[in-house]
Amino acid sequence: MLFDCILFDADDTLFHFDAFAGLSRLFSRYELAFDQAEFQRYQQLNLPLWQQYQAGDINAEQLQSRRFMPYAEKLGLDAAELNDEFLLTMADICTLLPGALELLQAISGKAQLGIITNGFSRMQQLRLERCGVAHYFDSLVISEQVGVAKPHPAIFAHALASLGHPAKHKTLMVGDNILADVQGAQQAGMAACWLNHQQQQAPQGIQPDYTVQSLSELQQLLLA
Repeated sequence: MLFDCILFDADDTLFHFDAFAGLSRLFSRYELAFDQAEFQRYQQLNLPLWQQYQAGDINAEQLQSRRFMPYAEKLGLDAAELNDEFLLTMADICTLLPGALELLQAISGKAQLGIITNGFSRMQQLRLERCGVAHYFDSLVISEQVGVAKPHPAIFAHALASLGHPAKHKTLMVGDNILADVQGAQQAGMAACWLNHQQQQAPQGIQPDYTVQSLSELQQLLLA
């Protein structure tokens, strides 16, 4: 095993995160049509809020409420309650990405395993349990609970502390977000592996220590 400790992102790294499916199911309960065009309008509000959250300009509660305010006003509901419903819906439809279970089985016991996620508390532990993988992880670090989000170095330091301070140079962060996961981990002194599903070009100035296209490829790398 190349590393003593391996930290994973959650959404689109271990878990398939189909926000459109979750939102469609959520709003169908209120007989509100939600198509791809409406999803794009939602993302025009949601994505900038995530950028503000990762930059530390807003907190988790503000992000979660603001992204649902237009829909809450239309339906006469509370935005925070809509958000909670959405998170529970996402936990209900959650599935592991291909190769995730096989990877965890292969490396379990060979390294400490943890998760660092900018996702929200209401969903994280629930879907770990429902997908049957909670027992593989020694630590679950959620930005909403820590008070800072990736790529802030403090959340990586918190994760290391929760695992008994493993050596940074023997710790690998794996994630699909090259800014939050890769650059954030490297700035915190760790190695980083970019799970580059779409074979995208890395932004100028960011060089992952490793790049893989799938979790099965990551398994081969780790066990080489």
